[in-house]
Amino acid sequence: YFDIVISNCVINLSTDKAKVIADVKRLLKPGGEFFFSDVYADRRIPASLAKDPVLYGECLSGALYWNDFINLSKRCGFADPRLVESRPLTIENPTIEKTLGNIRFYSATYRLFNIDSLEPACEDYGQAVVYKGTLKNSPNAFALDDHHFIEAGKVFPVCGNTWLMLEKSRFATHFDFIGNFNTHYGIFEGCGLNVPFAQANSTDATGSCC
Repeated sequence: YFDIVISNCVINLSTDKAKVIADVKRLLKPGGEFFFSDVYADRRIPASLAKDPVLYGECLSGALYWNDFINLSKRCGFADPRLVESRPLTIENPTIEKTLGNIRFYSATYRLFNIDSLEPACEDYGQAVVYKGTLKNSPNAFALDDHHFIEAGKVFPVCGNTWLMLEKSRFATHFDFIGNFNTHYGIFEGCGLNVPFAQANSTDATGSCC
């Protein structure tokens, strides 16, 4: 079993992406990581284009719709995929660009952790971490993903999933951990989710039950 599996732009060429991702999870140690870059689309590729050998050779027609990739990763056991970095891809060939129409493509790097106790959303347990600055080539800060830039020596509040990604992975010795999972405070602020119900100060609240 492996601590980390790295891939660079080959999953889009696979005809059975679910098997690739599931097999990687099977090969990882608990706390291990799948760190990889690939091409993604902003929508599902039509079947007619997916069978185009030229587009396939350009690593375009095999690209997953980004949200299908997120859901596929979760079904394969990677509960909280983390986007590390991304950029739009430009199509330099006018003929290919015309064939693709309005489909947009992106190069993106993800890290998926093999941690079974990760939750589907970022939950708040009042936890924090302090980065020691001890990772090679990262003495001043550590970037876990595109929204966790953790400066050395500074107390950094985190959700339960981020805590586990650091505490149960090869990064554990490089952090001090503050708090535990004893008290739950709801969704972690800024994770993209909010309480869906009407609030007490809402102008639409009627105060009635049922």
